[in-house]
Amino acid sequence: MSKKTLEIKVALQILKPVRTVFEAIIDPEKMTNYFISQSSGRMIEGEQLRWKFPEFEEEFPIHVGKIEQDRYISYHWDIDGKELLVEMTLTPTEGDATVVTITEKSMKNDEAGIKWLMGNTGGWANFLACLKAYLEYGINLRKGAFDFMKET
Repeated sequence: MSKKTLEIKVALQILKPVRTVFEAIIDPEKMTNYFISQSSGRMIEGEQLRWKFPEFEEEFPIHVGKIEQDRYISYHWDIDGKELLVEMTLTPTEGDATVVTITEKSMKNDEAGIKWLMGNTGGWANFLACLKAYLEYGINLRKGAFDFMKET
């Protein structure tokens, strides 16, 4: 039996307390150090935001969903005309570390869906690596990484 829909799921442990990780995800000033180049505001439940990424000219609409302090963040964004749900779960672990699990739902199991799955799975793995580098070492791994993708 084949799956009719595809879903992304990635996870990584970050050696920082859950409160620090949560703030780094919802605070646009912190997010610009590892993910976006600008945001129209802080991630607050029910807010409509606009995100800009350094490698793209356009802005992306974000509909913030449910937020649970230090535990859960969700939002919807538009991917190729389809609104997809992104969920981030923060789980405290031993040694004051945090496991961040991200899911993005869902696309049809067809050629376009497989292309999305491949691209966005890599994108979310990159997000987690950049978040970890920023929080643990103060490094912005994203800076210049995607300049080759800029529209000219």
